[in-house]
Order: sequence, then structure tokens, then C-alpha cells
Amino acid sequence: MSEETHGKASESGASAAPQGSTGSDSGPGSGSSSGSSSGSSSGPARSGGRPSSGPGGRPSGGPGGRGKFFRRKKVCKFCTEKIDAIPYRDVRLLQGFVAERGKIVPRRLTGVCTTHQRRLTRAIKQARNIALLPFATRH
Repeated sequence: MSEETHGKASESGASAAPQGSTGSDSGPGSGSSSGSSSGSSSGPARSGGRPSSGPGGRPSGGPGGRGKFFRRKKVCKFCTEKIDAIPYRDVRLLQGFVAERGKIVPRRLTGVCTTHQRRLTRAIKQARNIALLPFATRH
């Protein structure tokens, strides 16, 4: 019994492999300890093929660090097309920045810069007031 508890306690250390091999001879209790040691070793083996962390040492792709998609830096549509004034009458343009339910989509989702987001908000509110855009949709 003392060997099994000693093997589990030092399993997280670097000397877990020799003790895990002696524990596998003792019975079914050691099967779970060898399974957990293989689970802890699968992390470094997985990241051996490609780096699992993005720029700055942060894991890419959320929990687990297994990011399949590369998130592009969002660029302001109005800055790239050099649009200064956002017309409140251009309903097609404004509808792209209004969600299904009628809410104004936030900057972090659209990628619009701060100054253009303010102008966009003002244009959407003007268009709502003169009934070009709905305030909300029926559910």
C-alpha cells in the first residue's frame, strides 16, 4: 500500500515512469495510475508537432490551446473605404450593423473603429426615428 501511495504522489514528478512500471505489476489500482500518467504525458506529446501557444505565450483557440482557426485582426470597413460620413438613408449599409432583433452590433464583433462606431450608432438611431429601420422585431 505504501508503494502505491508513494507512486501516485510522485507521479507528477519526472521520476513517475519507473515507479509507474513497478506499480503496474501490483494490480488493478495501478492501471488507473498508469492511465493518468499517460494522460499527463499526452499534453507535451500533442504540442510536439506544432506550438500550442500563440503570440505572447497565450494558448491559441480558447480552452485546451487547440486552436484550429486563426483569428484575423479586424479592420474598420469605413477607414479602408475612406468613408467619412455615414448616411442614415443608406438602409442596406446600416442593416449590416444591426442584429436580427434590432440591436446595434458592438465594435468588438464588427471591427469598426471607435469614431466610425459612434457615427454609425447615430445614423442607425436617426434611421430608426424616421422609420427606415425597426427599433425591434417581433418574436
